[in-house]
Amino acid sequence: MASGTTTSSATLAGAPVARQHHATVLTPPVSPAGEEMEGVVTVKSGSKAQPRIPEVYRIQWGATAWLIALHIGALAAPWTFTWSGLWLCLFIHWINGSLGICLGYHRLLTHTGLVVPNWVKYGLTFCGVLAGEGGPISWTANHRKHHAYSDQPGDPHSPHDGPWWSHMFWLAFSTDNGDKEGFTKHWVPDLVKDKVLMFFENFFLPIHIVFGALLTGAGYLYGGQTVAVSWLVWAVCVRMVAVLHVTWFVNSASHMFGYKNYETRDDSRNLWWVAIVAYGEGWHNNHHALPRLAQHGHKWWEFDITFQAIRLLRALGLAKDVIDLKAYQEKLNKRAAKNVA
Repeated sequence: MASGTTTSSATLAGAPVARQHHATVLTPPVSPAGEEMEGVVTVKSGSKAQPRIPEVYRIQWGATAWLIALHIGALAAPWTFTWSGLWLCLFIHWINGSLGICLGYHRLLTHTGLVVPNWVKYGLTFCGVLAGEGGPISWTANHRKHHAYSDQPGDPHSPHDGPWWSHMFWLAFSTDNGDKEGFTKHWVPDLVKDKVLMFFENFFLPIHIVFGALLTGAGYLYGGQTVAVSWLVWAVCVRMVAVLHVTWFVNSASHMFGYKNYETRDDSRNLWWVAIVAYGEGWHNNHHALPRLAQHGHKWWEFDITFQAIRLLRALGLAKDVIDLKAYQEKLNKRAAKNVA
């Protein structure tokens, strides 16, 4: 945790918690490199959901119960192990983590780093919903806010408030200042107009209940009660807990450890082991420097498996207008030629 910051006094209590370190109103910081890539979404100021500091964080009992239940369920893993449960866990982890969260929620919906047909967008979003990290509207709204105030007052999950706060404790509290509708309209005005995305947002929990029931039933048909329980624990609880913590390491460890390719106004770092387990998201300094790029690995050794999936989609004609390093350089060259002319 950086020196000179005040550790969050937020506790798991019912009373609202005032974040005193938010006492100063700052202009949202933008990295110098990031200014080169113009965004397609205009976020207006003055919303009730972008309050004057200090913000009040109220505990989210539903989210807290959800996370606790998943972790308790995962504790049964040693007594319910089967090889089929393990392989199913790993396969769905990749589907949810890489295709759902990294590609769908993050690079497509949040940063619009590529364009895909609607059926591909909704398919990727569905995979992201099954990761258990929340609906696509709230997830993208929090992430855009994170980029606007990264490691500054107003960042929902900065390690400046404590490593464990940035890793997971922040999820137990609301970030919308008591105005969810205003919050989402402020940060994701483009997404709240999409009825399918709103369906995924509003039916997040029922979708998980149905999916869990289907997996358990399939396990019973495949191998009886033992396999059914194993698939419920491993392919649901263990898999989601693993996806959650992998994503959370991007918020915590990748703002604390590693190296920088770019000078930015936040503490984002490139961290190799997070890049491995988080499907390329660990090249986090690269991402914060050029957030719209769908390509997170910028050096030859910075392998980004999620970008390889994007390349495959592009080769199949299912993705276009992919913003990668080549597109970024072409944009810079055009701008330079225009300035010379």
